[in-house]
Amino acid sequence: MSRILGIDSGSVSVKLVFLDEKGDIIKTLYRRHHGHPLETLLEMLESVGEEGRSAPAAITGATGKLIAESMGLNHINELIALSTSVSRLYPSVRTIMEMGGEDSKLLILEGSSIKDFSLNSVCAAGTGSFLDQQAERLLLSIEEFSSLALKSSKPPHIAGRCSVFAKSDMIHLQQIATPVEDIVAGLCFAVARNFKGSIVKGRKLPLDVAFMGGVALNRGVVRAFREVFELEGLIIPEHTAMMGAIGVALKAAEDGLLRPIDLDSLRRALPRQTHSQGVRKPLIQDNDGFMERHILPFRDMREQPLAASSGQRVRCFLGIDIGSISTNLALLDEEGRLIAKRYLMTSGRPIEAVRRGLREIGDIVGESVEICGVGTTGSGRYMIADFVGADIVKNEITAQATAAAFIDPEVDTIFEIGGQDSKYISLKDGVIVDFEMNKACAAGTGSFLEEQAEKLSISVKGEFAECAFSSCSPCSLGERCTVFMENSLMSQLQRGARKNDLLAGLAYSIVENYINRVVAGRRIGEKIFFQGGTAFNKAVVAAFEKYLNKTITVPPHHDVTGAIGMALIVRDYMKANPERRTTFKGFDLADRAYHQSSFECKGCENMCEINRVKIEGEDGYLFYGGRCERYDIRRKKKGLPDLFKFRDEQLWKSHQIYSERFRQAGEGARYGRIGLPYVFFFHDYLPYWSTLLWELGFEVVPSPVTNRRVINLGVEVVLAETCFPVKVGYGHVRYLLEKGVSRIFLPSFTNMCQPDDRYEKGHACPLTQSFPYQVRVAFPEAEVITP
Repeated sequence: MSRILGIDSGSVSVKLVFLDEKGDIIKTLYRRHHGHPLETLLEMLESVGEEGRSAPAAITGATGKLIAESMGLNHINELIALSTSVSRLYPSVRTIMEMGGEDSKLLILEGSSIKDFSLNSVCAAGTGSFLDQQAERLLLSIEEFSSLALKSSKPPHIAGRCSVFAKSDMIHLQQIATPVEDIVAGLCFAVARNFKGSIVKGRKLPLDVAFMGGVALNRGVVRAFREVFELEGLIIPEHTAMMGAIGVALKAAEDGLLRPIDLDSLRRALPRQTHSQGVRKPLIQDNDGFMERHILPFRDMREQPLAASSGQRVRCFLGIDIGSISTNLALLDEEGRLIAKRYLMTSGRPIEAVRRGLREIGDIVGESVEICGVGTTGSGRYMIADFVGADIVKNEITAQATAAAFIDPEVDTIFEIGGQDSKYISLKDGVIVDFEMNKACAAGTGSFLEEQAEKLSISVKGEFAECAFSSCSPCSLGERCTVFMENSLMSQLQRGARKNDLLAGLAYSIVENYINRVVAGRRIGEKIFFQGGTAFNKAVVAAFEKYLNKTITVPPHHDVTGAIGMALIVRDYMKANPERRTTFKGFDLADRAYHQSSFECKGCENMCEINRVKIEGEDGYLFYGGRCERYDIRRKKKGLPDLFKFRDEQLWKSHQIYSERFRQAGEGARYGRIGLPYVFFFHDYLPYWSTLLWELGFEVVPSPVTNRRVINLGVEVVLAETCFPVKVGYGHVRYLLEKGVSRIFLPSFTNMCQPDDRYEKGHACPLTQSFPYQVRVAFPEAEVITP
């Protein structure tokens, strides 16, 4: 019997499919290659016998080009291979969703040709590797992972945009005793939502729809795709992981591209497959002064002991920085001297971390200090401000910059890298003139290094830097996603790379990612401070210096500069308001019992999970976690009107009057219904445009105030990566269309100035100006009126 062979060598596995002369499947083989596709293919071919090795072949897949060059085979694009196999085996299918180890694809077919397609970016979210890593963290096989996911009836929401951020969500869920099956199901739904938002991007999916690739073997993910895409009839091919290999065999046979297999050429190619050679400078070089600047102890790193006094307590100010990974406290006196500090792991329990910090600092200072003010910053700043009785709350950018400028007034650039976020701050004369933060990716953060060091069995504290400094030829690893970098490291190790060269390469990688994605071309001055917990890793400090060819300063107490900055801010605030007395509840708060619970608010479509904290000895509750101020009792001040509420009422007042008149009249509008998306300039001009359209004879239908549903509707259809307000704008338009309002009114605002304004022209950003025209492209079914 004549056979042909299709080979699909992907990012994670090698697949072989033998077909007979009719195109029917005779045999299939699947094996993970762990970074060694050539060796794996050779082993698989040697196992199939002479008849199998004599079959003419063609190849596809991400790592297939390398093999094709080694063996003299023809390489066919994966998209063509997939469309060929689906058209032959499932002719009714018009949409293909494929998810492999490191790749995800969407293909929309027209007959047997590809009408449109979309691929994933250099991020593991929405791929098999993302799920593999989460299963490993939960100590589950991927088979157990699949089975458990089907047992969940209420999957929790987990971040699907980054493996590292998903890990934080998982830790939090584990700490509140969420069943493992719910966590696993939440991950499956995260992958499905990510595929819908980042790959489908609002495209209409013609039926029938097929889901394939290795991930389609995971029944939990299949369930999530069916529910997220509302596709009960989702087709899962019988040989779902083999469709690429089947397609390449069929396409090559059709076009006469099959070639004989040359195993000897493949064997000769193996010794040439070595690890990437290092092209970076060693992190430490002779006479570069790095050891003297950074390795020798900093002369002012210790806290200042309290000076003896005649029974008079020292006036002090407390700063608290609550981050996703660490919680930091700093106690300063009136001169700005550091009395005590604490750097603690948040571990998903910020209240417990703050209580521990208060207890430890309280034990140190006892009754010898008088706390005259407390300030909070960080991602948990509002919640902890309520809990401890803070006097002022500020963002992290302001806190970090305040500390740096206090330490050295001449500092002009701050690099701050924490556990899951990183910040760039530019200063001029101590004033912030520019800043930027990382997006939904952890590749340039401390968690990235911690993840990779853990995989290499290296302690990120001390041992990492020692090993990296011994490297003479750091590997060039680029700026890759955490999950993909892990796969790359394993492959490099197996090909003979030295562990120390890889560690040095990782230090360069985090720097390269930070400079290219966070700084992104912004000005880097001459007096550069490197702050945050990652600055403990001297290998990263050295990589910054070598990459930029500039001297980097790691300031004293760099790990708690956010808390120091907050203590300085509250010190100045209290001095400027001498009549004010601190509302701090005292260090004994650490020993007071509290009870924490949560409930779902049903006040609007957001359905927020509200966390409720009851502290022993206090009346009422503390609430946090909502998207509005419904439960934010801390901000309610007696005697002051709610001006935001007043403005909102005035914006909607005229529309509501017209709407009520229309309802009472009981007659249809002369010109039918017209939709007003409540976005951008309508937050200022809604009364004008609403009144005009009602008077012209339309029934005006505005979209609601932005809520979770509107946000999700927009994120799922946005055509390109934009700012969040534009994504929300898409959601408002889609909301109206789904309500049956096909006529959308979106004026084209180009000049925002009034006739008597100081300036002749005032322009909004290009994305806002062009929004009506974006809507016409994104929603061709809508009648967009754009005066």
